[in-house]
Amino acid sequence: MRRHLLALVVALATQPALAAEPYPNRTVAVVVPYPAGGSVDGVARILAQKLNETLGQNFIVENRAGGAGGIVGANAVAKALPDGYTLLLTASIHVVTPFLHKNLHYDVVKDFTPITLVALGPLLVSTTPSVPAANLRQFFDLIRKEPTKYTLATSSFGSAGHLAIELLKRDAGVDTLVVAYKGAGPALNDLMGGQVRLMADPMLSSLPLARAGNIKALAVTSTKRVSVAPDIPTIEESGMKGFDFFSWYGVWGPKGLPADIAAKLQSAIAQIVARPDIKERLGVLGLEAIGSSSEYFAKYIADEMAKYAKIIKDANIKAE
Repeated sequence: MRRHLLALVVALATQPALAAEPYPNRTVAVVVPYPAGGSVDGVARILAQKLNETLGQNFIVENRAGGAGGIVGANAVAKALPDGYTLLLTASIHVVTPFLHKNLHYDVVKDFTPITLVALGPLLVSTTPSVPAANLRQFFDLIRKEPTKYTLATSSFGSAGHLAIELLKRDAGVDTLVVAYKGAGPALNDLMGGQVRLMADPMLSSLPLARAGNIKALAVTSTKRVSVAPDIPTIEESGMKGFDFFSWYGVWGPKGLPADIAAKLQSAIAQIVARPDIKERLGVLGLEAIGSSSEYFAKYIADEMAKYAKIIKDANIKAE
């Protein structure tokens, strides 16, 4: 009896210490809802590496590809326990999905806790090298002359590149077929081969091909030129109405994530992306480091969703 009583006293004495064990004390899955190798995966791996150095060796990137717009991976995070051990790192397409898919099993706002806007960057608008256009105005002049000859492309339905292309079509006043691919790789291969003739895509995948001469860069989708490619003009400099349009990357947790865990993650990520070496690594990907507050990120999401809703309505894109 005394032995059992002693064991109970020891257990009760150690319970508060266990409860107070600091976060994180086991593996944290940073879910990327796309295959390895893309821009989202690249940002996630930079962050995970540095989070391991600052918060302990617990952060791993978990690629859960499947479903347009990263639906499979996002759904897994939405259904996970809100304990900080399952996070989502994805791109702006995450908040476009409710406008394009009728039967989502989660709410992109209500079922997630926004932690921080990590980084953003303009897209590169490119064409096939053989197309006789030196800028976007000349490209759309060619479309007007032969509208069936110039098919456009996007890496996926509802991606930032898709919406940027729809904006360009709207401003140019053309109604041209846009082919939605399953990934940037196949779309860029067909752009190089001339099966499609225009694409807006993140710098990470497009800029090396442009520098190698495999595609022809016509413009960036920002109002200012970017330092990683200062020779590429803006859309306005390319002879069309200018606009600022970015692919952006953020970190979310499931809804109900404790405020102290969200704050710890936000602070750690903000400090990481403020480092000169990380800014440089993100800059090579064509991205500007942000590391916003959670409140700023929530407001940013709301503003972006309002903008996307208008683009989709104006383009008459129907939900699937």
